[in-house]
Amino acid sequence: MSATPDHAFLEHALAVAQRAADAAQAVIAPRWHAQDFSVVTKADATPVTEADREAEAAIKRVLHDAFPRHAYYGEEEGREGEGDFLWLIDPIDGTKAFVRGYPMFSTQIALMHRGELMLGVSAAPEYGERAWATRGGGAFLRGRDGATRAIRVAEIAEFGPATAISTGNLKSLAASPSRWAAYADLVRRVGRIRGYGDFLHYHLLARGAIDLVIESDLNILDIAPLVVIVREAGGVFTDLDGADIGLDTRSALAGVPALHAQALATFNP
Repeated sequence: MSATPDHAFLEHALAVAQRAADAAQAVIAPRWHAQDFSVVTKADATPVTEADREAEAAIKRVLHDAFPRHAYYGEEEGREGEGDFLWLIDPIDGTKAFVRGYPMFSTQIALMHRGELMLGVSAAPEYGERAWATRGGGAFLRGRDGATRAIRVAEIAEFGPATAISTGNLKSLAASPSRWAAYADLVRRVGRIRGYGDFLHYHLLARGAIDLVIESDLNILDIAPLVVIVREAGGVFTDLDGADIGLDTRSALAGVPALHAQALATFNP
């Protein structure tokens, strides 16, 4: 079996992932600006376009050229190959936003080694941000001004008027009376509730602009790079039961350490 990836390997893999995100952008941007695509509804009732499929193929070409023996798991093409290294790819996370013409979509690329997430790139060029991180290497964000900076979650110890929570999908959470009541308890304890969704609330959390993210009804491809980014920015990222994030994850609870612990206790009394 392969050894634990060292810093040099992760930096190389990150550079390749950045190039793969660039390749996806080259495919996606012309389609989005021209609104040149058809939309098909998949079996899970979510939309897919030619841009999704073409961008995933472009990402995989770049990754495969550098790492031909790695395995791949893409939103559109599924699993390919076996091995200790698995690339997780969502070419357009937020296809509904892409289809409706607003810029709240991103390309998500992560690398997992023996079940552990090691690096992630979250590229949202139409919104004007790209965030990335490697395990043990810190988290970074490049904004609209083109400047890159290290990012860190806020230092907040208690829920209160200055605290902000953002939510994504909540359908299955709402179907649980106890968990919906727990969520309502958190709402009463904070100053702001928002629904930034998709990549954005994790970027905001990682750079200290909000404090807690709650989601149900997702899959690993929606969040894999964001897990690494939030953790490397000093945050805690688990599912709503407090379990580590893995291929079978279906919910997310991410936040500054103290608030994550308090929210986790609220959801799991």
